[in-house]
Amino acid sequence: MENPLLVYTTFPDVDTALGIGEALVREKLIACINVLPGMQSVYAWKGTVERGQEAVGILKTRKGLQEEVLQALKKHHPYETPVILLIEPDADAATLSWLIGETAGAGAPEPSA
Repeated sequence: MENPLLVYTTFPDVDTALGIGEALVREKLIACINVLPGMQSVYAWKGTVERGQEAVGILKTRKGLQEEVLQALKKHHPYETPVILLIEPDADAATLSWLIGETAGAGAPEPSA
């Protein structure tokens, strides 16, 4: 069976995060996005230290869709160089079955009973 995959990224605002997340859910690339508003960031960018407010997006999908999710995020993301971190957690059988079921499409494995 496939493994779960969490994708962590940041967005300039909640509306952007929700819009991109909803598009990826509708495309069955992710089962869910959790958006955490109001994050304060301090980061290095092109030789300077910047501060800003962002929204965190945590996307729930499966390892088999990693490349498709990365490409879709890069295509839709408004940042020139979005930070996209991949986390491979363990999950219980029910969660994994839900992830697979909600991202089932061409070439997707069938969820187990």
